[in-house]
Amino acid sequence: MTYVRPITARYLDPVDLVWTTTAKRLGLTLRRDPTIYSMTDGTGLLALGPRSDLDEDDCVAQMILHELCHWIVNGLESFSERDWGFPLDLEVCWREHACLRLQAWLSDRYGLRAMFGPTGFHRPYWDRLPADVLEPLDDSEWEAKVVAHTAVCIERAQGDPWFAPLDAAFRATRAIAETLQPFMPDYATEHDGDTLPSLWDLARD
Repeated sequence: MTYVRPITARYLDPVDLVWTTTAKRLGLTLRRDPTIYSMTDGTGLLALGPRSDLDEDDCVAQMILHELCHWIVNGLESFSERDWGFPLDLEVCWREHACLRLQAWLSDRYGLRAMFGPTGFHRPYWDRLPADVLEPLDDSEWEAKVVAHTAVCIERAQGDPWFAPLDAAFRATRAIAETLQPFMPDYATEHDGDTLPSLWDLARD
């Protein structure tokens, strides 16, 4: 009755491990902070709110990808700026929409766009994005600016330091998704009355 089992390892969701490692490979260390939703401090800290504050379809992979897309959109030098240099006094910056388009382009390459959608009030813009992320939603000056910068960022994302770590992470995530597909028809939730499908069921070609 006095035995205390020694804990010698920590279980991690495989895709969490893939994406937290990817963040680390790119110089970011993930920590949880109950006082914020997300924040970078300019020294390599990526702080996200606790899991209990997130929606059911939020995942670490999506949130890390979104932050990395912010970095790509705002430029390599923005790593050393808090929150990638975003002006905090704007309700929505046009660079946020460029970030979403880049996020869609990257995840599309691996058939994972549905899994890597954003949360919160940016979701309506994401849901309107066409298959071609360089196709504007309208003829506004805003959309023209967003699309033009997205094209620049797509080229940027295919270079150092981002492409190799992101490609490895997406390939690993795709492999996990394919491994899980035979289990999806018999998926059963652990929560009473829960009718939501698994997010993994959205990972389709």
